[in-house]
Order: sequence, then C-alpha cells, then structure tokens
Amino acid sequence: MTTSTQAPERTDASAPTPRRARGGQVSRRGLTPWLVGIGVAAVMFCLPLLNLSLPGVLPGPTYTPGSLHLLALCLLFAALALSYHLLYGVAGMLSFGHALYFAAGAYGLAILLDRTELGLLTAGALVLVGAIVLANVVGAISLRVSGVSFAMVTLAFAQAGNVLARRNTGGLTGGEEGVGLRTTNVPDALIGVVNTRTIYWVALAVLLVVYVVVTWVQRSRAGHVVEATRENEMRVRVIGQQPYLIRLLTFVIAGALAALIGMAYLVLQSQAVPQISSADFTITVLVMVVLGGVGSRWGAIVGAVVYTLLDQRLGVFASSAFVDSLPAVLRVPLGEPLFILGVLFILVVLFMPGGIAGAVDRLRRGGTGHAGRRRGGTGRR
Repeated sequence: MTTSTQAPERTDASAPTPRRARGGQVSRRGLTPWLVGIGVAAVMFCLPLLNLSLPGVLPGPTYTPGSLHLLALCLLFAALALSYHLLYGVAGMLSFGHALYFAAGAYGLAILLDRTELGLLTAGALVLVGAIVLANVVGAISLRVSGVSFAMVTLAFAQAGNVLARRNTGGLTGGEEGVGLRTTNVPDALIGVVNTRTIYWVALAVLLVVYVVVTWVQRSRAGHVVEATRENEMRVRVIGQQPYLIRLLTFVIAGALAALIGMAYLVLQSQAVPQISSADFTITVLVMVVLGGVGSRWGAIVGAVVYTLLDQRLGVFASSAFVDSLPAVLRVPLGEPLFILGVLFILVVLFMPGGIAGAVDRLRRGGTGHAGRRRGGTGRR
C-alpha cells in the first residue's frame, strides 16, 4: 500500500503556488493572487503618502501620526496572527503560550538596550537567538504530550513568564509598569511621533517577512509532513518520518517569528508591559485567527486587522454621544467594547464557521451549487 506524506486538501484561501499551463507558461489563475498581493502591499506602502480619510475607522487622514500608529499596530498583530497560524492552522497545535515569545522579544530587547551599550541590530540578533533557545526548551518539553495536555503545558510556561514579568525579577522587568525603550542606541529615524511613518514601514516590512517565511515553511517538505502529522500521526511514522522533530521545528520557527514581532512592537509602543505575556493575549491572537479563518494565511491577516480596529475604535463608539442618548437597556451593553466584540465573535462562529476567508471562498465558488455538484454534490473538500 502506498502512503503519501501530503496532507489532505484543505480550504485555504491563501495565494497558491503559480501553476504552469500547457507549454510551460504560468497559468493566469495561479498568477492572479500573487499580483493582487503585490498590489495590496504597494497600496499599503503608499498609505503614509496619501490623504485618505476613513471616518469611524481611523482617527484621521492616513498620513497623520495617530492613523499611522494604529495601522502599524494592525500590521504587527497581523504578523503575530500569521505566526500563530503556523502553529494552529498548519500544525494543529493549540498553544496557550505563544505570547511568551512575543513578550520575550519585547522585554529582551528593552532590557539589553537599557543595561548594555549594544546597538539595536546587535541586541535584536541576541534576543532572537535567545528566543530560539527558549522555544527549543519549551517545545522539547511541551511536545512530549499532545491535545489538551499540550495546551496546558504551554499555558503553564506562559504563566511562569507572566509572573516573572509582574514581579520585577532582578529589577529588570519593571513590574506592573513594565520597562521602557531606552533610545540612546536606537536610530533617530525610529524615535518620536514625527517618525511614525518610518515605524509604519518597518511594521509593514515585518509583516511581509513573516508572510514569506510562513508561506515557505508551509509549502516545504517539512510543512507537508507536519500537516500530514496533524491528520494521521501513525501513518507518518509508518513511512519513516519523525513527527516530533518536525513539530518541534515548526514550534521554534513560530516562536522566533513571534519574538521578532515583539521587538518591532517595542519600537512602536516604546514600552513592554506584563499584559503582552499573559494567556489572555494568546487567546486574543487565537480569536484573530478564528475570526479570519483557520487554515488561511490571508484570513489570519484580515482577522487580525479587523479585530485590532474594532478593539481600538469601539471604545470611541462606546463613549460617543449617540450611545449616551440611547435607553439604558441599550446604552449599558453598547457602552462596553468587550461586550460588542464578544457578540460579533459569537455571530461569526455561528454564521461564518469558516471565518472571513471561508465566507469569501464560498461566495467566490457560488456556494454549494454548481461547484458542489461537480465535486460530487456535497460542496465540501
């Protein structure tokens, strides 16, 4: 009996590898998603140079520091959701400790810049190496178990990191107030409100790098093996592969990417606080992935951007004069941004089980009609 290491076909609205048509030319259908992606990246790059206003979404025109700061935050959280997609959407590992590596990147860089005279790039490289070592240690222990046990072990490590941050261990983490960014050895182009445009472009570059790495890993042989392991680990063992090592590699790559994003987050926010090391923060990233659509790279990006915009702007809506003028039965719940977010998430889970990416994919394929009949009448892969 012949067994393939390829994972079963999955609903993934991400850009596929350009397929070659007859005569060796790349098919138009396979090339279109790449062109769309390049176009979106070009538009995002030009946003700081444009005077675009989105009332209710952005606090001002796109060239203003406030809007650029919010957009940069959206880009970094989109990159973080992509790194979690590698764990959950590709490898099927439900981790409650992903925030640990994000916090390690932010805190590690802040501490090195504060206590040493290292430059930004040198300190960042050392923090990245440390995050890789940390992910190897945590992954080597956590991956001895699977399922709920794996989630609980990663949660325990994350909670330990959160306790260390809150208790100001060794006088390094600053306790509840966190630790600020010492700008002595940071380039001037990354300091101050006037340079928000540069920081936005750095956040965009981080997102593009993370997307390329995640796509490369997912399409590599290791990515195919880890997807097959998620579906049937015993079958992968039978054909001579080592699921434990492949999962550990995926775990470490995801952790290293999260640490890189954490360092960019520190530059953007100028401070690392204990909240970014909590399990609640990991659950927030999980919600972003589920909202966008599990298994979809661009879905993770869209879900993170939508969630971040709602999280940041619903507070303005909740305190608006419109909400204050409503009867108490409406004013009280609508005055709580978390309540509105929770209701929206429940509605997405109930009526859009595949998230935003799944809904778009169903619309693109015309539901379960003609396309479903061609696949045998079920409309499912």
